[in-house]
Amino acid sequence: MATPRRPAARNADSEAMPANLAEQVYASLKQDMHDFAIVPGDRLSEGEIGVRLGVSRTPVREALSRLRSEGFLEVEAKSGWYVKPLDFGKLDDLYDLRITLEVASIELLCAGSRVSSRAGNAELESLKAAWLVPAADRLTDAREVGALDEQFHATLVRAAGNAELARVHWDVTERIRIIRRLDFTRGDRIAATYAEHGKILRAVMQYKADQARLLLRAHIEQSKIEVRKITLSTLFEARAQLQK
Repeated sequence: MATPRRPAARNADSEAMPANLAEQVYASLKQDMHDFAIVPGDRLSEGEIGVRLGVSRTPVREALSRLRSEGFLEVEAKSGWYVKPLDFGKLDDLYDLRITLEVASIELLCAGSRVSSRAGNAELESLKAAWLVPAADRLTDAREVGALDEQFHATLVRAAGNAELARVHWDVTERIRIIRRLDFTRGDRIAATYAEHGKILRAVMQYKADQARLLLRAHIEQSKIEVRKITLSTLFEARAQLQK
């Protein structure tokens, strides 16, 4: 008698595998965009990506569709997938929205109604441990500082205690990450970020809402200006390398 098959278990595995591969392809392509290994205007081939990453077209197509839904890619019937040009007008709008969300969080925190909770205090204490440190103990790797910077701002918003506000803020963070982390490719910008975060955090913990609000707004506005300059320079260099 033949050994009974177990189709349910095999089907579960087959369903999980493409999703996992699609996630891997998505993460790889997004990292390439963050590193400007793939730049705005580049054409993308499903077949070439599949060969490079060792996967079939199905997870590649799923990953590309996800990046399209997030606004990074577009597809045309005749020419296929391509990386959308950077829209600095839209990025400015997203930075403005980010400021609005973070200022609202600062006001909630400084009102004392949320920060007095054990969870809120723990969130802020974690920021102290990361940012109020001697210069010798600061991170210097651009990618690590970029991740830590995102964590700083996301934690301030989360500590305010409004889950919907935090959700929208994280969506904005995802959409500007492709250029935001370029802000930490220069040592002077890393040093400035540590100094500015420290001032913002101290103001929040002292319930100085007006001061915290001004510091936060100036910090993000300056970052937006620097990121635009660095992005244009990085794009120019990336294009020059590709043409060699």
